[in-house]
Amino acid sequence: MNRQKYLGIALTALATLGLAAPAAAEGWFSGDWYLKLGGTALYAPKFDGASGRSLAFQPIVSLGKHGRSSRFSSRNDNISLALVDTGLIRAGAAGKLVFRRDGDTDARLIGLSPVRFGGELGGFAEIYPTDNMRMRAELRHGIRSHDGVVADLSADFFVNVTDTIQISAGPRARWASADYFDAYYGVDAAESAATGLSQYAPGSGFASAGVGGAVNWKATDRLDTSLFAEYARLTGPAADSSLVREGGSRDQFTVGASATWRFDFSIR
Repeated sequence: MNRQKYLGIALTALATLGLAAPAAAEGWFSGDWYLKLGGTALYAPKFDGASGRSLAFQPIVSLGKHGRSSRFSSRNDNISLALVDTGLIRAGAAGKLVFRRDGDTDARLIGLSPVRFGGELGGFAEIYPTDNMRMRAELRHGIRSHDGVVADLSADFFVNVTDTIQISAGPRARWASADYFDAYYGVDAAESAATGLSQYAPGSGFASAGVGGAVNWKATDRLDTSLFAEYARLTGPAADSSLVREGGSRDQFTVGASATWRFDFSIR
């Protein structure tokens, strides 16, 4: 098929979408929306697999339509845009910022290829099997920082102690592809010579399993705050890496506090 024919098909498709998209987009975008912005201050390992810890900050962004009832949210939820919200099931797009990891992060990383600043883009789905339980899964592909696929799985049980205080806890797990592990845990021959770490070529598998808990306080109608603690045990290709075995730690503890402010707006 020649280039002109390709161009003709593309233009026809764009014209068709241009006629159909405005009405569909107008109907979907119409309604009451919220935007949550905030941040998390945490004391956590310097990098996944590190034995040392440091203070860090992470942004929180969540965008979606108001549903029929209040939603449970966790600091582990990445940037999310709900495209489907039935009250029982919620699903849509998800993204995560990935910050640079290099020798400035920790001296043990000097000599290893840096993980570049980038992101992960994909989708999420969550379901409320009971009034006090949420199960969530995210599947994301790396952009610029790595070429792998990452899946985060979680289940949270939550109880409203008062009208403004909620306690939650539950298990977490992460699975990733070989390309993800290679970026974060792989050690090739040149890196081995530069760092003294044993060479390591990881495959795909589960990266960690653990548990987390939080106490959430709804300070005002728009301001939510939280105290949390989490433990993750590195497994599979992550635990087998020489970066972890030779001077690192499989046990990853994190504690911190977060706050978000909700902005409400409508699109008609």
